[in-house]
Amino acid sequence: MKVIIERKSYNTETATKIAEWDNGRYRNDFSAIEETLYKTKKGQYFLHGWGGAATSYAKTFGNSSSEGESIKLLSENEAIDWLSLHGKVEEIELYFGDCIEEG
Repeated sequence: MKVIIERKSYNTETATKIAEWDNGRYRNDFSAIEETLYKTKKGQYFLHGWGGAATSYAKTFGNSSSEGESIKLLSENEAIDWLSLHGKVEEIELYFGDCIEEG
């Protein structure tokens, strides 16, 4: 997917994929969600999400809705939080090791 936000291009084909997550549901399930965290060559993080008709990614058309997808820009802290939320410890250490302290 490719979008332009604030005159800047974000493309899932050219950005570096950091991690993927899905909620374990089949794609034909209205509540299925798939998300992938990316980093552009210039260092901007973004989340590409896809979801079924009963998710926040859904597109509405009158009285009905269908699957949809979108790209959301994330700060470095939001990217780390997303990885942490989905248990992606190895990716946090690999991409953000210098931001993490031992507790």
